[in-house]
Amino acid sequence: MKIKKVEIRNFRLLRNADLYLEDGTTMVVGRNNSGKTSLAELFRRLLLESSAAFRLEDFSLGAHSCFWSAYELFSAGKEEIEVRALLPEIEIWLTLRYEKDEMNLGPLGDFVVDLDPDCTEARIHVCYQLGDGKVKALLGEIEFVDGAGEEAKKVALFEVLRERLPKLYKCSLAGVDPNDPTNRKPMEWAQLKATIQGDLITAHRGLDDTTHKDNDSLGKILSTLFATAGSDSADAADRKTVAELKAAVKDVQGNIDKSFNGQLTNLLPALDLFGYRLPDPKLRTETTLDVELLLKNHTKIKYSGSGGIHLPEAYNGLGTRNLIYMLLKLFEAYKSYKALTCTPVVHLVFIEEPEAHLHPQMQEVFIQKLNEIARIFVQISGDERPWPVQFVVSTHSSHMANKAPFDAIRYFLVSTDPAAVGFFSSRIRDLKKDFGDKSNKDNEFLHQYMSQTRCDLLFADKVMLIEGTAEHLLLPRMTEKVDAGLVAGAKLGSQYVAILEVGGAYAHIFARLLDFLELPALIITDLDSVTGPNSGTACKVSEGKGTSNACIRDWFGGANVSLAALLDKKPEDKAKGNRRIAYQVPEEGAKPCGRSFEDAFVLANAVKFDVDPKDPEQFAWDYASRQKKSTFALKYAIEDGEWSVPRYITEGLEWLATAGSFVTAAAVILEVIIPNEAADA
Repeated sequence: MKIKKVEIRNFRLLRNADLYLEDGTTMVVGRNNSGKTSLAELFRRLLLESSAAFRLEDFSLGAHSCFWSAYELFSAGKEEIEVRALLPEIEIWLTLRYEKDEMNLGPLGDFVVDLDPDCTEARIHVCYQLGDGKVKALLGEIEFVDGAGEEAKKVALFEVLRERLPKLYKCSLAGVDPNDPTNRKPMEWAQLKATIQGDLITAHRGLDDTTHKDNDSLGKILSTLFATAGSDSADAADRKTVAELKAAVKDVQGNIDKSFNGQLTNLLPALDLFGYRLPDPKLRTETTLDVELLLKNHTKIKYSGSGGIHLPEAYNGLGTRNLIYMLLKLFEAYKSYKALTCTPVVHLVFIEEPEAHLHPQMQEVFIQKLNEIARIFVQISGDERPWPVQFVVSTHSSHMANKAPFDAIRYFLVSTDPAAVGFFSSRIRDLKKDFGDKSNKDNEFLHQYMSQTRCDLLFADKVMLIEGTAEHLLLPRMTEKVDAGLVAGAKLGSQYVAILEVGGAYAHIFARLLDFLELPALIITDLDSVTGPNSGTACKVSEGKGTSNACIRDWFGGANVSLAALLDKKPEDKAKGNRRIAYQVPEEGAKPCGRSFEDAFVLANAVKFDVDPKDPEQFAWDYASRQKKSTFALKYAIEDGEWSVPRYITEGLEWLATAGSFVTAAAVILEVIIPNEAADA
């Protein structure tokens, strides 16, 4: 039994989001503030709290206008049923699947309400909504300042709703027939907890590196493991270990009673000095040792040293401590699952940003071994029962994302809310749905490229696809030069731009993926003029008939696109939605056009290279042919920065700088902290 799908409505950035889960590990990726934290918080509310509790701030901002619309209807005297229909609700739908021939569904059986023998799904509905008959209590008797405008009234309304909503909205739970939504069965919150166990390893793990005091965050986990091992439902080996620990502490307790407490009593004053006649005027001391408190407050994990000196937990590196912490927390989650008398059918473990302090290779190993760790825990315990765990891992690490199976990646994308203009909401794009078919050669190419190049495409605000090494080395310097002429808020240096070196023969393969991710993308490629319409010998542009560049031919929809037609294209002809192509064009006021980056660079800096005015194209062609690409690029990227950016790249970078529906948060923050003048310098 596994959780197949989670549907979320009106919770924070997750206004209308559907998340499909893998049987093993699901990788959640995306830019900052794209909804990943909202997802973790929702899981915490559902699976770790005694009951789900929400407040006004938890409603998606785009849903807030619905409260105002409902108030307007209420004020107009409309029927309660009409007003209630406009009031927003936070909804979560969980779809669990089970095997058709599974005889014992355990606690999930309570949620199976259909009578279809072929149905193998159970639907659980959580809804945070206004209680029956509470419309007047929610929206009535709201006072506004005389003469207040609509915006002032909205502010006053939400101030009142912030107080009333937690008292009047209630969270309901029901099992729903997958084939008939009207067939519902009310459930108690304890039934959900009995069906799905949840654990959350948050991104804030208290592992700060400190030298002035010990950090014992790892040691504190031992107390939880002890409590779990001592429960009646724990296995015999764990209970035996707990009993032995208690026996050891009991022996120490006896010694304390005989010696320590006797000496401690001598420190106490005698009450008979004051003339009181009490039944028992003598004070005695008694010290009690609690094993769980000893583990929690007085047991520390040490690292083996030499000469009997062992190093405190805080003396090890943050990466090692983070890895040990996560392993202990995972083991704690497994032990807590095993210790339950009636085990849940699914155990959902959410891990936030496991990459913290881990070097890239360790990040890759962790995500590759996560499912294996679950199997090892079962082997260690000697339990024949499998651990029905599903991991949801959120990350900002391209190393982890590229090592995860393509099918397991869920991409969180923030865009303008189509139902509420002016607000943003998250959408979840499932790479498995559109790119899971590996029999498709393009899909297989993308799988291989993403895993082998460590590209950060899934975390970028924008992307550049480039031809080769020279462009890659020079792009940072070219971006700085173009940024100097751009207005604040639109500088590429303040945006997260991924650079993919894909070559002209492969850039077009990325088109479907870029559209799927809705990333503004600039493709910088070479004109690659040839003597024939679409093949032949490489030649100068003035002598060419066509191009051998596969990306350019694909972009303009034909193998026989002429070179003359390409040179006549206007900037707007080179853009398709969120994508734009850039290839060599003549510099302003000049007729010669470069075939590759190097000769275009020479023509853009004719004075610097002392280009022969009689035949500049031939000069640039000859000069470029003598250059080693990496050496050429390194010279002008590092040693010599006094040059101009070729026109075709300038036009492309200017387009990319302003492409997209909104300015990124990073761009705004960076340009506030670092003044434009300082950044340009």
